[in-house]
Amino acid sequence: MSSFIKLFFKITTTLFLFVYCINVFAEYGLNFPEPVTENARDIYDIHMNTVRIISALLVVVFSIVIYSIIFHRKSVGYKADQEFHKGVFGRWAWVLVPVLVLGVDLGIAGKAERVLENLWLIPKDENMMDVKVIGHQWWWEYEYIDHGVTVESRYIPKEPSDDLYLRDVDNRLVLPINTKVRFLHTSADVIHSFWVPQLGMKKDAIAGYITETWADINKEGIYRGQCAEICGAWHARMPIVIEAVDQEKFSDWVAQQKNIMLAKAEEASSDKEWSMDELMEKGRSVYNKHCSACHQLEGEGLNPVFPALKGSKIVNGPLDEHIKIVLEGKVSTGMPAWNNLLNELELAAVITYERNAWGNDTGDIIQPSDVKTSD
Repeated sequence: MSSFIKLFFKITTTLFLFVYCINVFAEYGLNFPEPVTENARDIYDIHMNTVRIISALLVVVFSIVIYSIIFHRKSVGYKADQEFHKGVFGRWAWVLVPVLVLGVDLGIAGKAERVLENLWLIPKDENMMDVKVIGHQWWWEYEYIDHGVTVESRYIPKEPSDDLYLRDVDNRLVLPINTKVRFLHTSADVIHSFWVPQLGMKKDAIAGYITETWADINKEGIYRGQCAEICGAWHARMPIVIEAVDQEKFSDWVAQQKNIMLAKAEEASSDKEWSMDELMEKGRSVYNKHCSACHQLEGEGLNPVFPALKGSKIVNGPLDEHIKIVLEGKVSTGMPAWNNLLNELELAAVITYERNAWGNDTGDIIQPSDVKTSD
């Protein structure tokens, strides 16, 4: 009866382990995302090849361990071999096993080295498109050097239950497929990192330096990434969204962006006298897009790093001082100089908004000419 119980226990345990392991395949989809560049595909292949090798070794090692547990235990009368180290296997196993392990490692490393070289070396192609990627606290700026277009990309607030929570932006990085694109990375403040897994690329953006990566996307679609360097309080709110389109759609998009930029420039350069309501409406938009990350939507700030604007002595104080700090920024703080980032109309509107929102009732109306005079 005792032997039957032991046999039943062995069979039951084996069947349980087999059935339980099937659950692993249910999550097989949780893998690297689909690669859409040659470099990303090479990285994916290395990953999958490594997983296959690891799985095979796991089966071999576990088989030996399970076999030893069943047949070499004391309860079945097995006696340990005290002379094992003197036998042929005992002597040579210490040499063969490390050699096999190193062989596997070098087999993987050889392929990985070629992939890394392909990532690091930028192809020499006259038709390569250049895109300058500038990291800010906490948003991305994309400058299409060959097309004269600049796009600012900021995250869109969503509910935590939304699938795109902290993963969506207002303006995507639009790129053509089947075109080699060189990314020139830099930063306007701290270190950021541009990381898009499906493109097989990740590169630090460092202030004062230009680092390079490249990609050749071969499939239309939307590909998401993140800033992969802890860059401050809103580091998690720096998503990257790339939209890959065909060449015709990309050309149409470039033309559309140029028209938008031209319209903004014409509006800012006009001699129109703007009303309080017009400036407040435009200023709210500019503030929510550019300033609310640090000073909050209701002007409450993030003390002690980012001061509140609601009831602020600067915002409610002399106008010249307020204009100066907005234009020139403040050294050793996160406050940048906005005179090179916004046009005169946007500057005048956001200053008007700050001085008349959240209970700041100065009544001041700042025109673009006032900001231009103060610059």
